[in-house]
Amino acid sequence: MAQADNNWFFIVNPVAGNGAAARRWPALERRLRQTWPDLEFAMTNGPGHAAQLAEEAVARGFRRIIAVGGDGINHEAANGILRQKHVPPAEITYCLLPFGTGNDWRRTHRIPIETEPWIAMVEAGHTTFQDVGLVSFFRDGRQDQRFFVNVAGLGYDGFVVRFVGARRSPVLNRLYYLFMIFRCLFLYKLRKARLTFDDRTVEDRFYTINAGIGRYSGGGMQLVPHAVTDDGLLALTYAENVSKWTVVINTWRFYNGSLGQHPRIHTHHCREIRVETAPGEMPTLVEADGEFLGETPVRISLLPTALKIIVPQKDNRS
Repeated sequence: MAQADNNWFFIVNPVAGNGAAARRWPALERRLRQTWPDLEFAMTNGPGHAAQLAEEAVARGFRRIIAVGGDGINHEAANGILRQKHVPPAEITYCLLPFGTGNDWRRTHRIPIETEPWIAMVEAGHTTFQDVGLVSFFRDGRQDQRFFVNVAGLGYDGFVVRFVGARRSPVLNRLYYLFMIFRCLFLYKLRKARLTFDDRTVEDRFYTINAGIGRYSGGGMQLVPHAVTDDGLLALTYAENVSKWTVVINTWRFYNGSLGQHPRIHTHHCREIRVETAPGEMPTLVEADGEFLGETPVRISLLPTALKIIVPQKDNRS
């Protein structure tokens, strides 16, 4: 048996791909063991379990961790690696085996979705470091915090994620997610908030506020098309009080990277973002990496190059 620090620990979300991960894992495991015969794995059993499994794996001596699933397990596994206290997170090599309905983080890094190219990528062992965001928020009257590795969204984004999660609705594909966005559009009421980024403050009834490290979210949308994963800056996009029909008419901008060209949508780079509830208003909701977190007051800060990941070499990405 290989020592844990030279071995891979897989964290598998069995419900990824609407249950396909559980059905296909036995065959996939056999193939993976042809390359890594001493790999170990564990199945998650509910929300938060992947983060716990990652922490436990590090405590047992593993320094190479792979999450199997989509953006949800990616978010949790990264949080487990980043919040554990056993070793500096930079000593842990992390990778995602994309398997699910939501793989926006994968799009940014162009990680293969087919098994054989993915194994070849991991065997090549090309690593890089990406920035990590840290969100401080309130939930049920208590302050909490969470790391994120892709995009955090406030306003309408938080409303949609909470709406979908409360109904346990599976996001089957990008068309389903787009349907949910339009379904929620006419239910959502804009809330006035105060946005501060670096030394600038703006107060408005924001439609959305997004802080990005990765470029894609919501099934391929580019709400922060100017995001760079390792530049030491948060990519900020915020939309002023736009009408709901303006949102509908400009849906095409969500996907082609031109969102910032609309006169009422603004893009910036910054190091810190704070969003506070305006006097007399209801709090603004916040999500990160597609997971509902809570509400304002929210502070978003950056940990430069905090997560070590395996990605394709640039000249081989496709």
